[in-house]
Amino acid sequence: MLLLQAKHLVKRFEGQNLFTNVNLKIQDHSRIALVGRNGVGKSTLVKMLIGQLGVDGGNVSMKNGLRIGYLAQNTGLHSNRTIKQEMESVFSNLIQEAKKINQLELKMGDPNVINDPARLKAVTKAYDQLQDHFNQENGYGYKTEIRGVLHGFGFTAKDYNRNINDLSGGQQSQLALAKLLLEKRDLLILDEPTNHIDVKTVTWLENYLKSYSGALLVVSHDRYFLDKVVNEVYLLSGGTTEHYYGNYTQFKHEKQKRYKLNMRAYRKQQAKIHQDEEFIKKNIARASTSRRAQSRRKQLAKIKLIQRPINSSKVAHFRFNFQRASGESVLTVSHLKVGYHHDVVAGPFSFDVKRGEAIAIIGPNGIGKSTLLRTIINNIPKISGTIQFGTGISIGYYDQKQATLHPNKTVLGELWDAHPNTDEGKIRSILGSFLFSGDEVNKKVSQLSGGETARLQLTKLSMEHSNFLLLDEPTNHLDIASREVLENALRHFQGTILFVSHDRYFINKIATSIIEISKKGAKLYLGNYDYYVAKKEEERDLAEHKKQKAQAEQAKQQDQPKPTVTFKSKAQHNYVKNKKIRNQKRKLARQVQDLENQITEFDHMKHTIEVKMTKPVILKDPKKLNQLQSKIDLINQKSAKVEKQWEIKGTELEERFN
Repeated sequence: MLLLQAKHLVKRFEGQNLFTNVNLKIQDHSRIALVGRNGVGKSTLVKMLIGQLGVDGGNVSMKNGLRIGYLAQNTGLHSNRTIKQEMESVFSNLIQEAKKINQLELKMGDPNVINDPARLKAVTKAYDQLQDHFNQENGYGYKTEIRGVLHGFGFTAKDYNRNINDLSGGQQSQLALAKLLLEKRDLLILDEPTNHIDVKTVTWLENYLKSYSGALLVVSHDRYFLDKVVNEVYLLSGGTTEHYYGNYTQFKHEKQKRYKLNMRAYRKQQAKIHQDEEFIKKNIARASTSRRAQSRRKQLAKIKLIQRPINSSKVAHFRFNFQRASGESVLTVSHLKVGYHHDVVAGPFSFDVKRGEAIAIIGPNGIGKSTLLRTIINNIPKISGTIQFGTGISIGYYDQKQATLHPNKTVLGELWDAHPNTDEGKIRSILGSFLFSGDEVNKKVSQLSGGETARLQLTKLSMEHSNFLLLDEPTNHLDIASREVLENALRHFQGTILFVSHDRYFINKIATSIIEISKKGAKLYLGNYDYYVAKKEEERDLAEHKKQKAQAEQAKQQDQPKPTVTFKSKAQHNYVKNKKIRNQKRKLARQVQDLENQITEFDHMKHTIEVKMTKPVILKDPKKLNQLQSKIDLINQKSAKVEKQWEIKGTELEERFN
């Protein structure tokens, strides 16, 4: 069933078009992601869909009585009620029904009613009807629902009587989402729902949303979250939308595939147009061929031109390089306790960092991840333990709070003051690669958006040429395109990286190892985030197995029936199998990429020959023209074979692994 539809939406601000042709459909049980660059208008579009903003063209239609739940970005729940009172307000109708049921039960026990058959029948009928409805609406289970959702967001029974207005902004945001989930709206629209939520809670939310009864429209930069939750993607770009089926990773693959196919069609049409124009030019004046040339001209005029496809919006492009390599041992941390003013926040930690490693530090919010990084760089003093750097270490630090930037300096001044001996033109060029151009370099740091500030700090970091990067939440404020550029730069970095991040997709791409920190200390996992998740599941199953075994031993000693012992490590059982599958996928993906590279090379060769054929000296030489045309024909034959192989391998890759 169609819940909501947007057709040809137009939106203007101050005479400028923001949207020119936006189309979107939301069906019952849809799981949709809305993605696009920062500033492209995703939040604006959402507000137009729900009627908070007007439209300047097109229309939005929705099912009668559609109940929409909307969570705006960084919105918190504000209330003088306690957490328990606010969550129970969602079920106020059921609470009233429970009171009525209780009243009817009292009436049915009243002697005056019992002795009046007609009255007793009426009361009993009303009771039965109300009881049926109460059961259907989960009247006896709503308190369990509340506890389950609050527990998922990290609230325990001791929090239930806390006043909501006394909570932190992050907790209020979580409660706003918790209340929406309990309301069970037909359509849930979430704008950056994973902000202010730690990894454990996001994982719980993913699983909850998978079984959510209504439809979902999600705006998020959390690609791992999108991969787990959505099965459709709308890309908002250039004032219009493109629709894709699949999760975020599948969307990325399909988007690139569409671009290549569209580019191939565009080039093919351009070549045909060029060929026809040359034919017309050479034959229009000849009596013997004029009619054919005129026919070609008419056909050419009827062609629907294919617009040159645009691969992506403008993105930053940069690399991290260092001037000299470090020693093999980069950092040794032993029995380190961190905190403030002798108050221990976390520790003791002990771990080593070797050259070339990229280690992610993960753990729950407030455990001391950022404090650990700041202690390592001596931004705050350690409480106890040792921190030892290897030889030849040069440190580059990315601060999520941007405290290393000066708010009153200009963008240009921030870099030039740090590197006074560097030519202004070179600094402007570097800033340009990070999307700061023209008058933007004269903006004060205090005037920059979160994304611009993050890019400026990355620009500054790239100019330090450090061989050991310590990064504290480097993807905060960056849109997906910028995150992918940063990932690419870090993956090509030959130095060492130690970073804190809640972006699981980013961790998966960058990390060679993961350090999980907790109140007990630090534990190392060799692998990326997916490997870490598999190992954690294996650890849980091993713990459960030991528990069951201990219970069996205890039962045996007490001469009781022996409980069944199971070993259910899905992660352990499937790890070897999954590793083999991943290797097969990588091999097939490389084959597809090699074939794509060959096709691109053929296109380049053909284009070079076609340009050569347009030269006057060649046009006057029919023999030479025929020779060059023969070369093009041969290239076309080879390209067709490779394209066929590419289609076969590409289809196999999609069907087997997507």
